[in-house]
Amino acid sequence: MATPHRDTELRRTFPAFAPRESAGGTGPFAGTWWGNAWVGALEQGALDAKRLARGRGYADQGHVDAITVTPGLVLAYVRGSRPRPYRVQVRVRTLGDEDWERFLDAAADRPGHIAALLDKELPQSLADCGVPLLPGPGDLAPRCSCPDSGHPCKHAAALCYQTARLLDADPFVLLLLRGRGERELLDALSRRSAARAARAARERQPQTLPGVRAADALAPRELPPLPRPLPVPPHPEQPPAYPSVPGGPDPFALDQLATDAAARAHALLATGRDPVGELTLWQDAVRLAAARPGSGLTAATRTLYATLADAARRTPADLARAVAAWRQGGAAGLAALEEPWDPPAGRFDRARPLLLAADLPAFRPWRNRLTHPRGHVQLRLGRDGLWYAYESDPGQDDWWPRGTPDLDPVGALTGLGIPDDAV
Repeated sequence: MATPHRDTELRRTFPAFAPRESAGGTGPFAGTWWGNAWVGALEQGALDAKRLARGRGYADQGHVDAITVTPGLVLAYVRGSRPRPYRVQVRVRTLGDEDWERFLDAAADRPGHIAALLDKELPQSLADCGVPLLPGPGDLAPRCSCPDSGHPCKHAAALCYQTARLLDADPFVLLLLRGRGERELLDALSRRSAARAARAARERQPQTLPGVRAADALAPRELPPLPRPLPVPPHPEQPPAYPSVPGGPDPFALDQLATDAAARAHALLATGRDPVGELTLWQDAVRLAAARPGSGLTAATRTLYATLADAARRTPADLARAVAAWRQGGAAGLAALEEPWDPPAGRFDRARPLLLAADLPAFRPWRNRLTHPRGHVQLRLGRDGLWYAYESDPGQDDWWPRGTPDLDPVGALTGLGIPDDAV
């Protein structure tokens, strides 16, 4: 029975538990709510309380040998009053494909669910998603090689009690019993989370315009006379040519400002709002610089960067770094660059286990930031709930935004090319 070398994704073998002190068989047996729910299914479906008590005693005394778990089956040898141990198995129903689809949808719906499973916890909200993860009374089907025909016999009860201790340590044992292995589930959840994020980005729609009652719109009223039409432009759909005058405005800057004003006017007509009007002087300077094609301080952008940086009382290098953050995530990306903050407990705390599960080292936390121990990669949690990746030369506090923000800290590091010797 104890053959862990034969374990696979759908077969796990656990060594026998050592004997433990028992409080006279009273009080909860398991240490978690889901472990005690398993015990509750056993005890509520049992026909003889005395057999249960003896089985609990067998479990406390360490009479259950190594336990093997496969989909729908728990198997072990249990030592009783005879020299030869009894072969005991407990069967549970595996879930169908439709149940697994509902479970995966519920788990992917909240990033905290995946983080909790990686922390070896089973959230109550996930267990209540409409999928029968935990057994109810009568769902456990025990069989034993002993001559006792009780339901269950004390040997089967002992195995059920010890199985609850396995569930305490790892809720993925429960999911394996229901038919799916840990790696298969995590891969499916990762794919589903990525697909949801991509779909949400495609379906994001602008705010709708305020409505007008049909009766008001169709009511008869006298309209004012139309204004005189504007003169026809000499060259339709062509921007004007701005002259270059010594000491005058830069023609390139005038052209960009005119183009930006036209785009803002179009957005205002289409949506009824101008989000640019809510920006600070610095944010607007960064936005204008980011609208210029290309990146960095090239010859074509040096004058523009110098002018915008001087107006905001910053340096062109500051502006270039801020432009990279704006292109990464807009105003939220700029805030992630410049505003350290203290996130509430929960999501930030669960990021480190997610990184460890992806075979990454333990990142160092500081406020809303997690830094690779070699100091060349950093993650910053934005107030919008996204993770922003940064890179710097090792040992240098010179962080630059990189990659695409993601709800998943591991996903935010995708494409950064972390070398194997840095993991």
